[in-house]
Amino acid sequence: MKKIIYFAVAAMMFSSCNDFLDSESYTQKNTGNYPLTAEDAEQVITGIYNNLNIVNANPQYSFFYYSELASDDRLGGGGFNDQLMQAEDLMLNTGSTMYTQFYQDRYKGVFRANMAIETLGNCKGVTEETLNQYKGEAYFLRAYYYYELASMFGNIPCPVSSVADPTLPQISGEPLWGQILQDLMAAIKLMPAKAQMGTGHVDKYCAQALLGRAYLFYSGFYNDETVTCPDGTEITKQNVIDEINDCVANSGYSLVPNYYNLWAYTNRCTVNDELSAYKGKGLVWVENDYGTNPEAMFMVKYNTQPSWSTTIGYVNGYALHFGVRGGQDYAKTFPFGQGWGAGPVAPNLYSDWNASEPNDPRRDASIQKVNDLPGYSYGAGGWNDFAQETDYLQKKIMPVVARKDDGTSFWASFSNAMDPNLTWSSGNEDNFQLNSINDMVLIRFAEVLLMQSELTGDATGMNKVRARAGLPAVAYSVEALRNERRWELAFEGVRWNDLRRYGDDYAKTALDKQNNVNIYLSGTPGKNNVSSINGGYGSRYTQTKGFAPLPTDQISLSAQAGEQYKFKQNEGWGTTDSEYGGWPR
Repeated sequence: MKKIIYFAVAAMMFSSCNDFLDSESYTQKNTGNYPLTAEDAEQVITGIYNNLNIVNANPQYSFFYYSELASDDRLGGGGFNDQLMQAEDLMLNTGSTMYTQFYQDRYKGVFRANMAIETLGNCKGVTEETLNQYKGEAYFLRAYYYYELASMFGNIPCPVSSVADPTLPQISGEPLWGQILQDLMAAIKLMPAKAQMGTGHVDKYCAQALLGRAYLFYSGFYNDETVTCPDGTEITKQNVIDEINDCVANSGYSLVPNYYNLWAYTNRCTVNDELSAYKGKGLVWVENDYGTNPEAMFMVKYNTQPSWSTTIGYVNGYALHFGVRGGQDYAKTFPFGQGWGAGPVAPNLYSDWNASEPNDPRRDASIQKVNDLPGYSYGAGGWNDFAQETDYLQKKIMPVVARKDDGTSFWASFSNAMDPNLTWSSGNEDNFQLNSINDMVLIRFAEVLLMQSELTGDATGMNKVRARAGLPAVAYSVEALRNERRWELAFEGVRWNDLRRYGDDYAKTALDKQNNVNIYLSGTPGKNNVSSINGGYGSRYTQTKGFAPLPTDQISLSAQAGEQYKFKQNEGWGTTDSEYGGWPR
C-alpha cells in the first residue's frame, strides 16, 4: 500500500461542535465541516489505512504475530526474558493486558472506517466512481480489521456506527462473521471492476480474496456453509465460488514465474554477492527498484521516515522481531540481518514437508538451514540466551543485508545499496532496528487459486500453483489441498486459521507434533518438552479453541456500563494454569 500508508494523519480525529458557543469550529475537524472535498475524502481513506502502520508499531501484540507463533510451523523463540514470544507459542498468558494494545488499535481502525462509511457521501467534487471506490475500501478495511479481531478474540462487540455505545454486547459466530462477509460483499459491489495494482488502494478483487478466506474459516470452524448476514441476506458457498472465479478470470493478478523472486533476499544487490547461495542463478526480486508485484493483492509498504516517538510503524517491525538473534556479524548470517529471534521454524514443519514433497523448491525458498549460513553461531552469538532455537529460520519476513561500496562491511538494509539516495529520518540510515522496509504481503493471488480449488473440489487452481514451483499436477484431494496451502503460504499468517477450521482433532494432532522436537537452549541441544509447562500444545488448544484472552482492562471497562454488560472472558483463560512463568532452565 505504498501511497496510502506512508502518511501520518489525524484526518479522522473528529471533535464535537462547541455547544456552549453554538458556533462553527474553524480550527477543528468535525462531522459538520469534514469531509467535504475531494482532498478530504482521500485523507479520510488514508486515515483508515494508517491503522496498518499503527498496529505495526507493536507487532508482537498483533494477530499476525500471534497466529504465526501459535501455529505448528513456528516456535516462540527469543531470549529467556522474551516471555511474550514463548507464551504466544504455548497459548499461555503473560500479564493481564497482553493484547490491550492490539485490541485498542484495531478498534481505532474500525472507528475510522465507520466514520468514513457514514460521511464520505458529503464530499463534493468527487466522481461517483471514485466515491464508490473509497466507500468500498472503507468496507474492505473494516472487514479486514474485524477478521483479525474475530479470529483472535472470537466474542467481541461489533460497532458499525461512529457513535460510541458502551452497551453493545459481545457477539460471535454467525452474527459477527456475517457482518464481515456482508461488508466484503458491499465492497465488491461498490468498487469498480478495475485492478488498483500499484496505486496504493485495494480493489474489488482484494475484497473477493478476503471474502474467500473469511468464508472458509467461518464455514469450517463453525460448521455452517450458509451465512445469514445482519441485513438478512444469505451468503452461500456458491456465492463465494462465483466471486473467486471472477477474481481468477478478470482481476489481472497473476503468479510471479519464479517463487524465489517473491522474497526480498533475491534483490539485485544481495543475490549476486559472493556470499549468496543464489549468485549467478538469474534471480531478481519482483519488487526490485520498488516496482509492482503482480501477485501481491494486499500488502503493506514501508518508508525511510520512522521515529521511535511517532512513526515507528513506518518500518517492518515483524522483520526485526523475526531477525537473527545475537548481534552476529552480517558476514556470518548473510543474507539475513539482526533481530530478536522470534518464531524459529519448528523442525516438524521441515520434516513434514520433506516427507510429503521432497523435491519442492519452495521448501528451500522459504526455510533457511542455519548450518548453511556462512558462520552462524548457536546460542544467539555473544548473547547466549536463546530459548527454543532450532536449526531453521524462515526467509520471507526477515531483515536482508547487502554489501557496502567498501566491499567488506554491510548495510543493515539492502535498500541503501539499491538506492544510495534514500533519505532516512534522524540519520538512521544504518540502524538495524529501523531499516527493514521490505514489504509485508498479506494476500497473494496464489491463495486465490488455492481457494478456488478448495471451494470447487477441482485441482486446476492448485495445479497452476504447483506448476509455478515446477511440480507435477496432482488429483484433487482434501489432503493434497491442505498440504499445498501449508507449503505455498508458509509464514504468511494463514496456517493458524487453517488448522482451526480443519477441526479440533486435526489441530490438536498437528500442534502436538511440536512437542519434543529438537531445540537448543543457550546453544545446548535439548528437547521442546512443553508438557511440564502447559500439558502440551494440543491440551491448550482444546481448552481455548485457539482464541486469545480478552484484555482484562476491557472486561473491567465493559462493567462500567452496568454489570449486565460485563464481557465474558474466553474459555481457557483467567486461571493460574493459563499463566506462563517462563522457560524452565
